[in-house]
Amino acid sequence: MNKIVLVGCGNVGMAYAYALVNQKTYVDELVLIDINVDKTIGEALDLNHCLPYSPNKIKVSVGNYSDCKDAKIVAICCGANQKPGETRMDLINKNANIFKSVIKEIKNSGFNGIYLVATNPLDVMTYLTLKYSGASYKKVIGTGAALDTARLRYILGEKLNMCSKDIDAYVIGEHGDSEFIPWSNANIAFKKINEYLTKEEMNEIESSVRDSAYEVIKRKGATYYGIGACMVRITNAILEDKKIILSVSSYDKKYDTCISIPTIVGINGVLDKIDMPLNEEEKQKLLNSINIIKEATSKVL
Repeated sequence: MNKIVLVGCGNVGMAYAYALVNQKTYVDELVLIDINVDKTIGEALDLNHCLPYSPNKIKVSVGNYSDCKDAKIVAICCGANQKPGETRMDLINKNANIFKSVIKEIKNSGFNGIYLVATNPLDVMTYLTLKYSGASYKKVIGTGAALDTARLRYILGEKLNMCSKDIDAYVIGEHGDSEFIPWSNANIAFKKINEYLTKEEMNEIESSVRDSAYEVIKRKGATYYGIGACMVRITNAILEDKKIILSVSSYDKKYDTCISIPTIVGINGVLDKIDMPLNEEEKQKLLNSINIIKEATSKVL
């Protein structure tokens, strides 16, 4: 039985839930938890009305933290949302307090599965989940730069008039303002990306990727469809033991923090990390990201 518990049924949580119901997955049961119980009951009803047209039969219900005990994945989407003009780091104090109580409840249920974190500031919340839960680092995964990587591949696909799925390029580092694209590792088939793009074009694309969330938030108040799809991709990687490479956030012993680098994800969570060869400029950008995350984390521990 592949049971998912979703904690936090706001925009992001429900985008994930809706994507789960409407994509082909191995999920058998989805349990919703939120402090607004009445709204959550309505969300469960609405999702159940999708099932006659869905590719899977998923039992959707409203529950509580005791439901986490036998779950394969607990997806955490609760917390304050990023408002226009706010950075992800501006949410740190509010969401750190929320996580302290939420992770305690999940842990007390006897949960021994994989934590999937989507709350911002993402890397800090992933690290706090690891510390508060006491779980193995392999079982704590943040969505990290997987969403930013999707944004990058979409932009490149549009610009180069090719399928975004065939573009081998990643965003790494913080899921935030210090994230960056290691262009030296970006390829299309066997050709380096600099055979397609000028340096100026690369800089413009990197800025577009970094500012994507701000642009969406400015226009519609929040981002949620992209992250919902991203979470389903990670969920499928775990439940189907796909062993695919995703730029997710997880604990890195070398740097003693959670940060996004290409990572092999499968049934046991984090299986391995890919040690990308970076040039000197990229190494400095990665260290900058690490320092920003560690400094922010130290303020709430």
